[in-house]
Amino acid sequence: MTLLSVYHRLPYWTRVCAASLNGYALRNLRYGRETDRRVAEALEQETWTKEKWQSWEQARVAGILDRAARHVPYYRRQWNELRRRGERKSHEVLDHWPILEKEPLRQAPQDFIADDCVHKLHVVQTSGTSGTPLQLRQSRQTIVAWYALTEARARLWYGVSRHDTWAILGGRLVARVGTNRPPFWVWNSGLRQLYMSSYHLSAESIPAYLDVIAHKNIAYMWGYTSSLYTMAQEILRIGRRDLAMKVVITNAEPLYAHQREVISEAFQCPVRETYGMAELAAAASECEHGRLHLWPSVGLVEVCERGRRLPLGQSGDLVCTGLLNSDMPLIRYRVRDRGALPAREAPCQCGRTLPQLEGLEGRIDDTILTPDGRLVGRLDPVLKGRIPVHELQIVQEDLHRLRVLYVPAPGFDTHAEREIVHRLRQYVGPLAIEMEPVERVPRGANGKFRAVICNLSDHQRRLACGEFAGTVR
Repeated sequence: MTLLSVYHRLPYWTRVCAASLNGYALRNLRYGRETDRRVAEALEQETWTKEKWQSWEQARVAGILDRAARHVPYYRRQWNELRRRGERKSHEVLDHWPILEKEPLRQAPQDFIADDCVHKLHVVQTSGTSGTPLQLRQSRQTIVAWYALTEARARLWYGVSRHDTWAILGGRLVARVGTNRPPFWVWNSGLRQLYMSSYHLSAESIPAYLDVIAHKNIAYMWGYTSSLYTMAQEILRIGRRDLAMKVVITNAEPLYAHQREVISEAFQCPVRETYGMAELAAAASECEHGRLHLWPSVGLVEVCERGRRLPLGQSGDLVCTGLLNSDMPLIRYRVRDRGALPAREAPCQCGRTLPQLEGLEGRIDDTILTPDGRLVGRLDPVLKGRIPVHELQIVQEDLHRLRVLYVPAPGFDTHAEREIVHRLRQYVGPLAIEMEPVERVPRGANGKFRAVICNLSDHQRRLACGEFAGTVR
């Protein structure tokens, strides 16, 4: 019997005790006496000049590269092999480092740990978006630094803090899968957090979620975009107006314009997007003027296509060099997301000088490949104008066919179906499109919703892209 199955058998009050004890342990791990100082430093850095950031970044990158080449087994073997072959490359030059894929990290995570590390390292496991989770290692110093940045740029920017009572809508199984009776959540007093399951959302269950949110007097919410959107749709449908928040913060999934509009209306507050990953290779958060600002002290971001850096303004694969976790450094790590850096970075009205990230399109696997070689991302305009569907997922089965799974809302008819097909074809061209109504669009094993899924193999993608100069739209 697993620990999770034991947890699910406990009475609710016992689950609260277990979650709260774990919450107090996490609070002690994530925050310390140095947290307030680190938060103040992070806020002060937001007005650094571009030249000061470049100087800081150059020094930090140089230290990370030197340590990785000398003390991290995976990279040390890599550079020894290059020297053996007589290649004239220097580990001191970032462009000379090959791009790192996820698979070597997944297969042998211990090979990425510096052998001169003197810290106790904590195991951090990803949620496994691609089916197999990664096992990462981070020191307490790294964890405290990360959560100080999160406090500064994903809470204080929005007028809230870790001391407020908050709710998170995520992928942990805090309630048994298949149960249809509340609670679908657990209270964690250690983090002042109401953790709500994203797996149990339905028209029947959502009123119970809303009642506990109101009862706990939740100040702000954090969660998967799709789950927050599902809840917000039901709030508007039943007309509840007692759930006003200070802010709703989205993570783990792209935030589309139609989702932002509905979530904002339901919770009567701004909706802010964040970007990040367990690997701590890059992070960004949205300011009050709608710009995504990168956190330079977390990682250096490049945009590449087929291994080559692209000019500013062009979309491609995000390749990131982590600067926060020097004990398990990830150098030129392809995070399998796509986006762009602005061609001309105008000063933001918020006054912060942090660099910006634009055109964030989601995962590489969330782009449609057309027969003429185009990569089409961010298909959210298909749902603009409040098409009457609760959820919609576009699945590419082969190069010439799409399948559209949708949960119809009241008012859905053949006209709405034809409109979806028409709008899709404006972006993807004359592909065959099959419409398939479902009760609920399936989530991944981690509870995340993917609006677009491309089931083409890497081999099929390479063959298709090899014939055309594909660009993301």
